[in-house]
Amino acid sequence: MSQPATVADVAAAAGVSRQTVSNALNRPEIVRPATLTRVRAAIDELGYRPHASARRLRTRQSSTLGVRLPPVHGISGAVLDRFLHALVERADERGMRILLFTATDLDDELAHMERLVEGSDVDGFVLTSTAHGDPRAAWLGERDVPFVTFGRPWGVPDMDDAPHPWVDVDGRAGLRAATAGLVARGHRRIRFLGWPSPSGQGDERRLGWRDALADAGAGSGAVDLACEDDVAAATAVVAASLQDGTVFDAVVCASDTLALGARFALGAEVPVVGYDDTPVAAAVGISSVEQPLDAAAAAAVELLMGSGRSVLPASGGHRLLAPHVVWRG
Repeated sequence: MSQPATVADVAAAAGVSRQTVSNALNRPEIVRPATLTRVRAAIDELGYRPHASARRLRTRQSSTLGVRLPPVHGISGAVLDRFLHALVERADERGMRILLFTATDLDDELAHMERLVEGSDVDGFVLTSTAHGDPRAAWLGERDVPFVTFGRPWGVPDMDDAPHPWVDVDGRAGLRAATAGLVARGHRRIRFLGWPSPSGQGDERRLGWRDALADAGAGSGAVDLACEDDVAAATAVVAASLQDGTVFDAVVCASDTLALGARFALGAEVPVVGYDDTPVAAAVGISSVEQPLDAAAAAAVELLMGSGRSVLPASGGHRLLAPHVVWRG
């Protein structure tokens, strides 16, 4: 196998100095048009590719996006796996790589981010698991580090005018569609099982359930249950509600983890709808709201990079994507 072409090879083929080749690659505006044409022709003919590490040293750009890999709880961790897989593919299409890092909490994540920024190891970040009072956006904004969030900036008065780009899936619309589908099947006493407030995503999904019940005139006596995202906890809270005399025609849940717990407590006779459409939901036969994760990843990369192949400064903009219900049973 022949050796890759070098700067010296390009310089010899074009009849110029190595410095001229370097200028043509990095500062083409200072090179005479005729010389630039010769250098580029030699680059194409020889198939020369600039060394990535050397380019990073010159430009202080890494062609890398940082993403924290958060701790996974419950069966809904499969959602993040799918999003990350799609993100890697979409970033690769733009010549970008994904650097995953772990952190024990938000303070540890900020410490990791600071090291990555100071070392020029990343050009920007994709933030996940947004929540009320999230300090990461302000930290990055103060340092002019580009980023996009997968999840809305919860707690911002007008999220549509947030000062940074974000992508999210409309959980309110998803639970509204799921509840409306159960109403269309003849169910009226449809209960909601979600997470304790405040929870940005959980509260939005709860609102979708309430919207659909109000639309159907079935909001009177609506039962709203809450627990942490844990199968055993969900089973226990639904079982306790049954013992207290609550009648369940159907249940819509903020996650597939909660839906599995509800199924254990109620049996297969009572329809249960989860959220995230995980492989577990499919295996057990639980209906679920599916998020368009491929589209979310593509939107995140587009907002962060525009139509080019380099990361842009954070400048706002958002995408709110529509989910759909996968019915089973």
